[in-house]
Amino acid sequence: MAFSDNLKQLPSAAHLASLQLIDAQGAVVATIENKPGQAGSLAVYAALAERHGRINAAAAQEGLDIYAEHTADARTNPGKHPNIDRLIDLLASGTELTVALQPQ
Repeated sequence: MAFSDNLKQLPSAAHLASLQLIDAQGAVVATIENKPGQAGSLAVYAALAERHGRINAAAAQEGLDIYAEHTADARTNPGKHPNIDRLIDLLASGTELTVALQPQ
Protein backbone atom coordinates (compact mmCIF):
# COMPACT_ATOMS: atom_id res chain seq x y z
CA MET A 1 0.00 0.00 0.00
CA ALA A 2 1.00 3.60 -0.49
CA PHE A 3 2.05 5.83 2.40
CA SER A 4 -1.20 7.80 2.19
CA ASP A 5 -3.19 4.57 2.59
CA ASN A 6 -0.98 3.39 5.46
CA LEU A 7 -1.36 6.76 7.19
CA LYS A 8 -5.14 6.37 7.19
CA GLN A 9 -4.72 3.14 9.17
CA LEU A 10 -2.81 4.84 12.01
CA PRO A 11 -4.41 6.40 15.09
CA SER A 12 -4.94 10.14 14.87
CA ALA A 13 -2.18 12.33 16.28
CA ALA A 14 -4.37 15.46 16.30
CA HIS A 15 -4.15 15.57 20.11
CA LEU A 16 -0.37 16.03 19.95
CA ALA A 17 1.50 19.30 19.50
CA SER A 18 4.76 17.44 18.93
CA LEU A 19 6.97 14.60 20.08
CA GLN A 20 10.59 14.53 21.08
CA LEU A 21 13.02 11.72 20.30
CA ILE A 22 15.54 11.16 23.07
CA ASP A 23 18.79 9.20 22.85
CA ALA A 24 20.33 6.92 25.49
CA GLN A 25 22.18 9.84 27.07
CA GLY A 26 18.93 11.79 27.55
CA ALA A 27 19.57 14.31 24.78
CA VAL A 28 16.70 15.39 22.53
CA VAL A 29 17.89 14.45 19.04
CA ALA A 30 14.77 15.53 17.14
CA THR A 31 11.39 17.14 17.54
CA ILE A 32 8.55 16.32 15.16
CA GLU A 33 5.76 18.88 15.22
CA ASN A 34 2.10 18.71 14.32
CA LYS A 35 2.33 21.04 11.34
CA PRO A 36 2.15 20.68 7.57
CA GLY A 37 5.05 18.62 6.26
CA GLN A 38 5.54 16.83 9.60
CA ALA A 39 2.04 15.72 10.67
CA GLY A 40 2.35 12.40 8.83
CA SER A 41 5.68 11.63 10.50
CA LEU A 42 4.21 12.65 13.85
CA ALA A 43 1.45 10.08 13.36
CA VAL A 44 3.94 7.39 12.30
CA TYR A 45 6.35 7.94 15.19
CA ALA A 46 3.51 8.24 17.75
CA ALA A 47 1.99 4.96 16.53
CA LEU A 48 5.39 3.24 16.63
CA ALA A 49 6.00 4.48 20.17
CA GLU A 50 2.57 3.24 21.25
CA ARG A 51 3.13 -0.21 19.73
CA HIS A 52 6.78 -0.71 20.73
CA GLY A 53 7.27 1.56 23.74
CA ARG A 54 10.26 3.19 22.01
CA ILE A 55 11.75 3.48 18.55
CA ASN A 56 13.93 0.36 18.35
CA ALA A 57 14.92 -1.85 15.42
CA ALA A 58 11.50 -3.52 15.21
CA ALA A 59 9.74 -0.14 15.31
CA ALA A 60 12.15 1.25 12.71
CA GLN A 61 11.41 -1.62 10.31
CA GLU A 62 7.68 -1.18 10.80
CA GLY A 63 8.05 2.56 10.20
CA LEU A 64 9.97 1.99 6.98
CA ASP A 65 7.16 -0.29 5.83
CA ILE A 66 4.56 2.37 6.69
CA TYR A 67 6.45 5.06 4.77
CA ALA A 68 6.21 2.72 1.73
CA GLU A 69 7.29 4.50 -1.47
CA HIS A 70 8.94 7.30 0.51
CA THR A 71 11.38 4.78 2.02
CA ALA A 72 12.74 3.92 -1.42
CA ASP A 73 13.04 7.64 -2.21
CA ALA A 74 14.87 8.24 1.08
CA ARG A 75 17.35 5.45 0.34
CA THR A 76 18.02 6.95 -3.11
CA ASN A 77 18.18 10.54 -1.84
CA PRO A 78 19.75 10.66 1.65
CA GLY A 79 18.82 13.83 3.49
CA LYS A 80 15.57 14.39 1.59
CA HIS A 81 13.45 12.61 4.24
CA PRO A 82 15.16 13.08 7.63
CA ASN A 83 12.50 11.23 9.62
CA ILE A 84 12.89 8.20 7.36
CA ASP A 85 16.69 8.53 7.35
CA ARG A 86 16.56 8.33 11.14
CA LEU A 87 14.69 5.00 10.98
CA ILE A 88 17.17 3.63 8.45
CA ASP A 89 20.05 4.65 10.75
CA LEU A 90 18.38 3.13 13.83
CA LEU A 91 17.78 -0.13 12.02
CA ALA A 92 21.40 -0.28 10.85
CA SER A 93 22.91 0.67 14.21
CA GLY A 94 20.60 -1.24 16.54
CA THR A 95 20.29 1.81 18.79
CA GLU A 96 16.96 3.05 20.05
CA LEU A 97 15.25 6.27 21.02
CA THR A 98 12.64 7.01 23.64
CA VAL A 99 9.67 9.18 22.76
CA ALA A 100 8.19 12.04 24.78
CA LEU A 101 4.73 13.02 23.57
CA GLN A 102 3.76 16.68 23.91
CA PRO A 103 -0.05 17.16 24.02
CA GLN A 104 -1.77 20.17 22.41
